[in-house]
Amino acid sequence: MRAIRWLCLPLLLILLSGCGYNAIQSKDEDTKAAWSEVVNQYQRRADLVPNLVNTVKGYAAHEESVFTKVTEARAKVGSITLSADDLADEAKVKQFQAAQGELSGALSRLMAVSENYPQLKADGLFQNLQAQLEGTENRITVARNRYIQAVRDYNVLVRSFPQNMTAGMFGYKAKANFSVDNEAQISTAPPVDFGKPAVPPPSGQ
Repeated sequence: MRAIRWLCLPLLLILLSGCGYNAIQSKDEDTKAAWSEVVNQYQRRADLVPNLVNTVKGYAAHEESVFTKVTEARAKVGSITLSADDLADEAKVKQFQAAQGELSGALSRLMAVSENYPQLKADGLFQNLQAQLEGTENRITVARNRYIQAVRDYNVLVRSFPQNMTAGMFGYKAKANFSVDNEAQISTAPPVDFGKPAVPPPSGQ
């Protein structure tokens, strides 16, 4: 009986391979790795926010509403955890996207405010932070695009015959991807070009 089992094992492996099991598993791992990098880069951005806000606040303390929006958006991002196992849940993915989009918008407004303060723009710490933010936004774009492609490849595979039967047997489901509207929203990096002429501060400041 044991001998029969050992003889059947290679046959089972061949059948699984022929039905795309190995390919599905490989693509699944690719999406998880790509997602991990997306999360790392978003976290990198979130980590920059406190120092960035404090630096701007040192020169523009009265812009409290802008600081509040950034702080609230960062807190919302931090409250949403989306693991690789949750990627098949479209509602959770959209919630994650929306929070990141809000933080992008808040950071854009913070950067716009800085244009009114030449001394802030000349501050070495601020220049370093804005360079880090710009680099991080670029990394986010690259990581997100890799994830989008990885999910597309995976979804095509698990929805194709006969791999879809194998996927169903082993619980592999299609994963949610970034929506087009939200992708456009969060792919726009906050304006961090400080080569433009400064806008004079409003009278009375």
